[in-house]
Amino acid sequence: MACSFAVVSRPPLIGIILLTCGLDMPFAKSAQGYSTTATTEIWYYEHTLPEGVKNYTKTRPLQFDEFAPLIEWWDARVENEHAWKIRADDVLKYDENKNLLSVNLDVKNPTRKDDLEHLPPQELAENILAKEKQIAELMDEIKSLLVKGS
Repeated sequence: MACSFAVVSRPPLIGIILLTCGLDMPFAKSAQGYSTTATTEIWYYEHTLPEGVKNYTKTRPLQFDEFAPLIEWWDARVENEHAWKIRADDVLKYDENKNLLSVNLDVKNPTRKDDLEHLPPQELAENILAKEKQIAELMDEIKSLLVKGS
């Protein structure tokens, strides 16, 4: 699950790395410099936790060598289960007078299955109730089979 991101850029914006929840980024600095080149596409790369690691902590922080797959991918970028690109215009929201209202860089990985914890509360509650109903029906079926078998 990605909660924060780091922007990789020398203007124009080139890419965004999605990092794991709970990751403290005291090293993050804002980009400096200006460019007249317009950004036309934005690459995203979703960093995943190493096997056996549930999250990063102060005693188990992100290690530089964990960026090895990203660094290897960067110079020959292709879309895969961790990387995707979008048109820069897709993150911009304008009003009817073409005034920029907002920029939303929070773009979900299109190859990743939806996490239940990110569903709207109403949908999450409906999913839980539907599963509970299925379980109750199965339990009734099991009970009737047990009664017939005794």
